[in-house]
Amino acid sequence: MKPEDTTSVDSILAAYDEAADTLTERLEALSTATVLQPVAGFLPRDPARILDVGAGTGRDAAWFAGQGHQVWATEPVDSLRQAARGLHESAAITWLDDGLPDLRQSTALGIKFDLVLLNAVWHHVPPALRGASIASLAGLTGAGGRMIMSLREGPSDPTRPAFPAAVDKTIAQAEAQGLRLLRRSWVEAVQPENRRSGVIFTWLVFQRE
Repeated sequence: MKPEDTTSVDSILAAYDEAADTLTERLEALSTATVLQPVAGFLPRDPARILDVGAGTGRDAAWFAGQGHQVWATEPVDSLRQAARGLHESAAITWLDDGLPDLRQSTALGIKFDLVLLNAVWHHVPPALRGASIASLAGLTGAGGRMIMSLREGPSDPTRPAFPAAVDKTIAQAEAQGLRLLRRSWVEAVQPENRRSGVIFTWLVFQRE
């Protein structure tokens, strides 16, 4: 039986909520500069509008805000979003209770973003919802803007299972939405627990023409 047959998005979000304290400590211990190093050359340098999808504890959102960018950070897990607000209070960050596949609140803003980031999020999107998710993400990426995503492969916590990465299919879905692939690369996980388990991440960088 495939994971998507037995696991719902709601159950995954509930598991994240239950483990929020432990996850907050782990995620905040990581350096955003180190995590995003594989795609550093594709990140905006001038002040930009950034959508951080699945922002978790807000670590990456705060890093971008500290570099002069305006950030909209979406996180559907209440406990993580509230922790992020407390840890990274900033006038440059707008917090949204929003998630895939629809990203309704983000879309309602009427903003086209210079960068749409999905860091360690895609593996929790069931395959049946990925086409609609890519369409939403592409619709939020402005002309000349980029969408950057990391796709996890390897063992996962049984309460928060990871669906297959399906890298080639994801690329095809993005290209069908008018996004051009600029970079495909893979790296070992930065988080020590994941690295020991043999987890790797494939990074994909797309650009809307």
